[in-house]
Amino acid sequence: MPNGTLFLIPVPLAENATAKTFTPYLVDTINHISEYIVENEKTARRFLKEAGLKTPQSELTVHDYGKHARGASIKPYFVGLQSGKDVGFMSEAGCPGVADPGSEIVAEAHKRGIKVVPLVGPSSILLALMASGFNGQGFAFQGYLPIDKAERSRRIRELEGLADRLNQTQIFIETPFRNNPMLEEILRTGHPKTKLCIATNLTGEDESVQTKTIADWQTQVPDLHKKPTIFLLSRSI
Repeated sequence: MPNGTLFLIPVPLAENATAKTFTPYLVDTINHISEYIVENEKTARRFLKEAGLKTPQSELTVHDYGKHARGASIKPYFVGLQSGKDVGFMSEAGCPGVADPGSEIVAEAHKRGIKVVPLVGPSSILLALMASGFNGQGFAFQGYLPIDKAERSRRIRELEGLADRLNQTQIFIETPFRNNPMLEEILRTGHPKTKLCIATNLTGEDESVQTKTIADWQTQVPDLHKKPTIFLLSRSI
């Protein structure tokens, strides 16, 4: 029997953003699938319902791939796939495997000869880049910066240097409750003429994307506490 297909299913980035997120093809796909690997079962089931799932949720098989389950064997996730069933993978928000869990599952699928199909959906990284006005042909996503203040400051200076020398947009994130200390460090460390884009609550009702020089940001510092945020640095000229 041929293997099933692993579908990578994007999830809304913000509340009340369902209409901006789910495509007709995605809706058709979730109504074809009855087995899922998810980062958070509660929110995954809610998102499936919002997306238009018609299959009774009691008939779904849902595998927990949350942070407490990671490190255990992932073999059980592939029993259905290798018996010919299509399976969906969902992370907590955005696109699986991009600044979210999922790469381990996808890598294992490739090892087992299982077809992987990414579905169209929101990526906060690309949405922020699109709206920043920065170079979209040369960019790097740096993930999370160090928590230690001295190391973080050095890393910010490194990224600022890369942005200037290579004309390469530098993109990074922070845990939402640590956004304000991150912003304070950027404003303290960066050159006044360096351009900084702050993209917050993308696709949400209070979405904000603003690009200014660091000097301009210093005159009016936003409160980013607990707000999902993408930071982007660009060259000063």
